[in-house]
Amino acid sequence: MSEQPARDATTIGDLVRLRAQTDAAKPMVIDPDTRIGYAELDETTLAMSAAFIEAGVGKGTRVALIMPNSARWVQIALALTRIGAVLVPLSTLLPARDLLAQLRSASVRFLLTVAEFRGHRYLDHLAAALATRDADGVVHCPDLPALRRVGCVSDIAPAPAEANSVRVAAALSADVTAADPMIVMFTSGSSGAPKGVVHSHGNALAAVQSGLAERCIDSGTRLYLPMPFFWVGGFGSGILSALLAGATLVTEEVPTPETTLRLLERERVTLFRGWPDQAEALAKQSGSVGADLSALRPGSLEALLPSELRSRPGARARLLGMTESFGPYCGYPLDTDMPQSAWGSCGKPFAGIEVRICGEDGGPAPAGTIGEIQLRGPHVLRGMCRRSRADLFTREGFFPTGDLGRFDDEGFLFYHGRSDDMFKVSGATVYPSEVESALRTIDGVENAFVTNLADARGDRVAAAVVCDPAGTAVEHLRAAAREVLSSFKVPSVWLLLDSDDAVPRGSTGKVDVRRLRELLAER
Repeated sequence: MSEQPARDATTIGDLVRLRAQTDAAKPMVIDPDTRIGYAELDETTLAMSAAFIEAGVGKGTRVALIMPNSARWVQIALALTRIGAVLVPLSTLLPARDLLAQLRSASVRFLLTVAEFRGHRYLDHLAAALATRDADGVVHCPDLPALRRVGCVSDIAPAPAEANSVRVAAALSADVTAADPMIVMFTSGSSGAPKGVVHSHGNALAAVQSGLAERCIDSGTRLYLPMPFFWVGGFGSGILSALLAGATLVTEEVPTPETTLRLLERERVTLFRGWPDQAEALAKQSGSVGADLSALRPGSLEALLPSELRSRPGARARLLGMTESFGPYCGYPLDTDMPQSAWGSCGKPFAGIEVRICGEDGGPAPAGTIGEIQLRGPHVLRGMCRRSRADLFTREGFFPTGDLGRFDDEGFLFYHGRSDDMFKVSGATVYPSEVESALRTIDGVENAFVTNLADARGDRVAAAVVCDPAGTAVEHLRAAAREVLSSFKVPSVWLLLDSDDAVPRGSTGKVDVRRLRELLAER
């Protein structure tokens, strides 16, 4: 497919049909047990759409999905969205209370779930709520008034019972427009209840398309992405990126160093995106496993690349995005060094998004001034569950992100953390992201997380550092921090953690700052 037809596809159904015509035999998604080509994807998702219609799913029906990454996840998601149903992907990490809250917030009508994953039995979480069903199996639950059907993913019919249902599915798919809602994706900050962010077919696909070139994704890409599909990083930067580019997506249910390395080798993966700490963990074990990663190309996380293909620290952009912008809205080609004056930045805003730094007077701040990042344009969210537009946007139509940043004179955007994370020490402003970046440059530090701890004298800088506690002394870290930070930014409270898994996180994967402060306070 040429690039322009892909850009012209404004709905999931359009895109799947176009890819089937031009890339029929090419694999679209691969997991350890399954390979699905573009033509097969079109055929199977249309049949599955018809089966969903027979079960009562239609245009606008909100359908929640709880399952780990797999080719089957991709089929179900595309089958639902191509007929105009609204996908509500939910985290496999949700405890019962949060699961109920998100089902209620999104007014979910159908729930599809795996029976069990990593000790979570999701139907057991809902046992009390689902106790009231009529003779036809329809749910009647005061706590979840919109919910009508609950089922296991394994029970989904691969095809409809009636041949006419496929014709109905095709007609319904053709009736979907770019303006129709496609997905409700939950997100949260470091604290507070998750928010159900609504995106349409048109705004989501355009947002993903705008950053494909900077993310080095094209028709020849074989992309491995460890991020769960229930996050925008997995769904947008993985599934939809592959569809728009005509690329191949490689995924697995539970990544482990050995299985991931073998999968990268077997499928000749060319682009590894995801979390830097995972790439570093894989790099440490690649020698003992003996996996051939020679197919990886620049643009991948650099820990997995040979030294001659790596850039100097800070030379490549750190993509900046959020669920509300449907992924990255700012970047720079990931295989290209930025101008040296822009090192450490997030690159420049993508086409289709207007980014401004809001000054103290509520207007645009001049270059070099730190302020809140605000977004406007056709790629941003369409709304949030149970929130009015007036609650979300400024009078000028900008979405306040709560993130802090500044532009330089060349238009490169530098990130300075969250506005609600910023604090002052002896009257001087501390941005946790700045301190974290500096600590990560210290030998032996794998990761760092910084927040404030309050006492009678005011706020103190506190840091949780992922390192080898047996081989790293706090005195060494403190001395090294003084070399790269102003004295008031040097942490006075330290917590050494032996792995990133010890960092408290919420159900969306973000660091839970409240629990982190509790851990640090115990020190």
